[in-house]
Amino acid sequence: MALNKKRVAFAVAILCTVVLSIAATVYLYQQNDPKIALTKALPPVQKMSIEDMPDLPKLKYGIVVDSMNVVEDKIRKNEFLANILEKYNIPYQDIDKLSRKARKTFDVRKLRSGKKYTILTDKKTPAKAQFFIYDPDPYFYVIYDLRDTLGIKKVEREVEVRERIASGVIESSMWNTMMDNGLSMDLAANMEDVFGWVIDFHHVQRGDRFKVIFDEKYIDNQRVGVGRIHGGVFRHYDDDTYAMYFEPNKEKFVGYYDGEGESMKRTFLRAPLKYSRISSGYGMRYHPIKRRRKAHLGTDYAAPIGTPIYSVGDGTISKASYTRGNGKYIKIRHNKKYSTQYLHMNGFAKGMRVGKKVKQGEVIGYVGKTGMATGPHVCFRFWKDGRQVNHRRLKFPPPEPMPKSLKPNFQQLRDSMVNLIDGIAFPATQADSLSRDVSEVISSGSGKQILE
Repeated sequence: MALNKKRVAFAVAILCTVVLSIAATVYLYQQNDPKIALTKALPPVQKMSIEDMPDLPKLKYGIVVDSMNVVEDKIRKNEFLANILEKYNIPYQDIDKLSRKARKTFDVRKLRSGKKYTILTDKKTPAKAQFFIYDPDPYFYVIYDLRDTLGIKKVEREVEVRERIASGVIESSMWNTMMDNGLSMDLAANMEDVFGWVIDFHHVQRGDRFKVIFDEKYIDNQRVGVGRIHGGVFRHYDDDTYAMYFEPNKEKFVGYYDGEGESMKRTFLRAPLKYSRISSGYGMRYHPIKRRRKAHLGTDYAAPIGTPIYSVGDGTISKASYTRGNGKYIKIRHNKKYSTQYLHMNGFAKGMRVGKKVKQGEVIGYVGKTGMATGPHVCFRFWKDGRQVNHRRLKFPPPEPMPKSLKPNFQQLRDSMVNLIDGIAFPATQADSLSRDVSEVISSGSGKQILE
């Protein structure tokens, strides 16, 4: 028994010795380690609240404006850069020098009334401008440095592109459906560019519906516009017309095609206007000015004054004139067989004259009510073999067909795109629409993939 007690005491003594040795070693290491010594020498870290943090400099158009006055305004009608800058004591000689220097970057003659601008002046010398910034649209702005250097810089804003989907059921018109449901009129215009060759958007029916996959542009998380339409379907009289953008390595065949691989493009546009309605069709009618029934050998498209008028096909201007009945008008010869005429214009687009060659979709003038017209519209007339005809009853052949060598790639695109389009739901009711990211369709399992 006594022997066991001695063994226990001996073991405890050894354990205590080991613990004390370890403690001593750690203590000596801490005393000699320079990092630990430095840490001990540093003062305790002070916690800082958000309120105690220094203010960041305030920026506008990339310029620090903490010490500047900021004046924002819009260019008035018949107001030029010299009119604005002279009010801020910029000598005319400097304005002239700036104007000449700016021609390669952004010519001051391109400044337009109604567009925004900003003047920055130093708070110490508020009467003299330091910078003039022209901000005409969401995509860019131009900085005119009015200090000694007289510099000019055009700044493109960073654009984020998001792939989106939308669908809708039409109650009255395509445009009303877009407006009533918060969809962009740019999207409506782009859809007309895609489907308008084969679908008459002036005669869509209640219950017609659409689905579309498209790019939407954002700047600083704000929507600024619509980009390319990748694909879509328009159901008219229960007949589905698919369209998809195909971009092969042969530029000649880049464009929109239907599900059978035929180009959506035709020789002529369906109408010379967008966002319009037919106010008077082709045929006999009661003339509102002459007050008698007579043949109306054209189609009237009503739209606000100033609405752009487009050439429905490639051709050459054969007449650009004025008569008492037609008002200001343009006639275009497209080939030996077809000609078109556009009446009652408010004015011609720049450069439009006899002999001028124009492209399909090119702006040739603007809606007005000149000549014998009771309201703003364009009377569109169509000639075939020298006789006026109802263009809306004509069927035009598609352009050159897609080569067989491109069909495998197109069919792969078509199958993928149709699968995705079919996975988009129509809204539950008419006069309604759905709009969301395309990724939501893919993640829901409705669509298998989306091509880049």
